[in-house]
Amino acid sequence: MSSLQSDKSNILVNLCKVAAISGIVLYLASVFLFHNPVSEFFPPLRLPFPSSEPDASASPTNISHLMFGILASVKAWRHRKPYTDSWWRPNVTRGYLYFDVAPSGDLLPWSPLSPPPRVSDDITELLKESKHGHPITVRMVHAILELFREEREGVRWYIMGDDDSIFFAENMIDVFGKLDHTKYIYVGCNSESLKSNVDFSFNMGFGGGGFALSYPLAEALSKDLENCFKRYPYLWSADQLTMACIDDIGVSLTVNKGIHQIDLHSDLSGFLSSHPQVPLLSLHHFDLVDPIFPKMNRAESAYHLSKAADVDQSRLLQQTICYYKQNNWSFSVSWGYSAHIYESVIPRTTLKKPLETFKPWVRNTRPPLFIFNTRWVTNDPCEAPHVFFFDSIQKRSVNEVVTSYVRAAPRGLSACSSNHSADYVTRITVFSSATKLDEYGRSECCDIVHVDGEDVAEVKFRACMKDEIIA
Repeated sequence: MSSLQSDKSNILVNLCKVAAISGIVLYLASVFLFHNPVSEFFPPLRLPFPSSEPDASASPTNISHLMFGILASVKAWRHRKPYTDSWWRPNVTRGYLYFDVAPSGDLLPWSPLSPPPRVSDDITELLKESKHGHPITVRMVHAILELFREEREGVRWYIMGDDDSIFFAENMIDVFGKLDHTKYIYVGCNSESLKSNVDFSFNMGFGGGGFALSYPLAEALSKDLENCFKRYPYLWSADQLTMACIDDIGVSLTVNKGIHQIDLHSDLSGFLSSHPQVPLLSLHHFDLVDPIFPKMNRAESAYHLSKAADVDQSRLLQQTICYYKQNNWSFSVSWGYSAHIYESVIPRTTLKKPLETFKPWVRNTRPPLFIFNTRWVTNDPCEAPHVFFFDSIQKRSVNEVVTSYVRAAPRGLSACSSNHSADYVTRITVFSSATKLDEYGRSECCDIVHVDGEDVAEVKFRACMKDEIIA
């Protein structure tokens, strides 16, 4: 029996040796003959359980994912500071101000209410190498590289703009959150001025109103940017140069109508009272239009608009139209900005056209002037509105927000011949949901509560019913 057991043991030992040698041979064959590691033939076991750490790129976009680069000049900052401070949230918003020279004098110590300051890179050598003849243009575009170099951790979108712009970051979160930030994406909008688009491009994001670059696009652009200056030494517009550099990467503009260059002059109220049905993302050229609220200066106007923006950016400037059929009145509310009463029933398709209270960007230009339709300001009492402007806002409960709009001035016209006069109405109160507006493209519906002779009219917003016709 012992001899038999010894033979069995020898056999087992030999089998183990053969198995071991076979394994070594298979390993060496996989490495040296097929040039592939064993792991490709025998992948590691993957358990059918989710990772304990979710994929960060799949999480919802929030304010920490946005990085702002604001181009500024020390000379203008003294009066433009309120524009930026009105929307900037210290220790929450991420970004930097890029100045032409270091702030000094009465600008120091630096206000904690403003974005952190930076001084633009010295581009003297770059101008020599690229032979680019426009230092300001190169400085502005080079800020993209400087911003990307400054911070990259957790950033999904780099947003470039100017210090005379107002941005609406909460709306940007919603808009950019619906885009794939892992792809090459360039978001911007055209100028309101037809001539500006003709002179530069209809495929360009006008940079004062802001444009956004996804992280991968900002990374690719930063790597090639200084070479791009050498390719286009003749382009003097920073926005056009940026577009050319992005075009060379093979990326086209994604147009968003909530970005506003505001290449307009004078009274902007007609434009703002008929905003497109998209989230408001920016307003540029605040210096070059009249204050948007009566009896306020530009700085006060910026802060006043921010009162409504702080409560509900999703509805800000969204136009809602409804009718008070007892008097044949039309109501148009631009939430958080203005409200109009017309003493006749005017079709929605007409009221959605901005009243041309503003002047064109370039004077003495032949029509067409704008890239959107407008309607004339008129003294016809059946077509001219009674105008009310945003006065106050109150979140009355977890379910309701109340905004109030007061008459700007007497209309100074007789009543529409076939209708009741609205001269005695001094205030319009609007009730809206405290829930964020999450559907764009179709406006909310509303009902009018009013008693003849009462100086306050109430407008109650509600969701539109299926197939509801508003006329």
